[in-house]
Amino acid sequence: MKTVDLIIHARWLVPICPQNTVFEHYSLVVHQGQIIALLPQAEVAQQYTATTEHRYEQHCILPGLINNHTHAAMSLLRGLADDLPLMTWLNDHIWPAEAKWVSDSFVEAGSELAIAEMIRGGTTCFNDMYFFPDATARVVDQSGIRANLGMVVIDFPSAWATNTEEYLHKGQQVHDHYRHHARITTAYAPHAPYTVSDSTLEAIIMNAEEMDVAIHMHIHETAGEITQSLEQYGMRPLERLKNLGLLSPRLTAVHMTQLTDQEIAWCADAGVHIAHCPESNLKLASGFAPVSALNKRGVNVTIGTDGAASNNDLDMFAEVKQTALLAKAVAQDASAIPAHSALEMATLNAAKSLGLDDKIGSLEVGKMADMIAVDLGGIETQPCYDTISQLVYSTGRDKVSDVWVAGKQLLRDRQLTTMNPTRIMETAQQWADKIRQTPP
Repeated sequence: MKTVDLIIHARWLVPICPQNTVFEHYSLVVHQGQIIALLPQAEVAQQYTATTEHRYEQHCILPGLINNHTHAAMSLLRGLADDLPLMTWLNDHIWPAEAKWVSDSFVEAGSELAIAEMIRGGTTCFNDMYFFPDATARVVDQSGIRANLGMVVIDFPSAWATNTEEYLHKGQQVHDHYRHHARITTAYAPHAPYTVSDSTLEAIIMNAEEMDVAIHMHIHETAGEITQSLEQYGMRPLERLKNLGLLSPRLTAVHMTQLTDQEIAWCADAGVHIAHCPESNLKLASGFAPVSALNKRGVNVTIGTDGAASNNDLDMFAEVKQTALLAKAVAQDASAIPAHSALEMATLNAAKSLGLDDKIGSLEVGKMADMIAVDLGGIETQPCYDTISQLVYSTGRDKVSDVWVAGKQLLRDRQLTTMNPTRIMETAQQWADKIRQTPP
């Protein structure tokens, strides 16, 4: 008998790989943060004993969800400016608020609020794009969650940096500081084609190659972005980016609601990843990403929430359901994106886009034990004919009972184990009082 750190016995286990697979009455064995076995419960009992053991008689164990695009600290701006088109929302409300309030302490407080929300909702990794990534990194380090943090670049001054050279330099410092961290990776995060020049993008492409990091960028979010690019550059944004050499497997393109067949083919040929943000796109009336068409061409589609300022939550279970439903409506095909495909987008597909699919995204031997327990025993999820369909179409984030990252439990019976929710909410309220009393 081998003694290990953790054994979890579950009614159902959804490993994601093999695809569309459900194991019943299985156990998952974890030692030193890694999965070392997935076996029928009777076999595990004969081979292993554990320091800690959990039995989930009505739960499903699955990989933690990966939020592949968000702006964590913007949780402090949740609800500040709703029901507005994107550019009005940005120019008249969000950017002025950020200019006035964004700081190291703002980002730390906003990241704490966001990370607590994400853990409680079953998210174990997030791909962030925001100023002061070093402040977010401190919260990631302390909380135990996993994150890919954006080295933001934008062609106008902010509280984080005054010019392109400073953005690139500060990003390099964050990358160097966390390059050996077990749970923190970095990526270049140029904001969008309309806020980053050709010369800046060329520098980012060169640096990303040298540092071997990904690039994470809003692209083709609205029809207005396309019109602006045609007027300024005489071509659509994606063609401009293609000519610069940006389209590659390093790129995760966020939103992509305005795509021609030719542009979809470019993405497929170049190995571009897409971060689909259905609820934010709907709320800002940005358009509809052609998820089914992208999927048919073999483009790796992932899912993100965007920031809580434009969503207004960080609920990945809601995004997964919305992805499946919206894809059917856009394609006018009820079979367009089945439940298992939507769940893969929020797990293994996202891990691939981050270059982390050898570590996370599925429950396989040798991977890190990033996983969640979802209670399917309630009224709302009965009867359970198809576990994966139930997870996608019937389950809410409130059914997430337990969360682990690298085998460390971050949520136990709906209670955070590494964060203080009372203090987090008090701090968020203090920021809200300041922002409310002194509008931008």
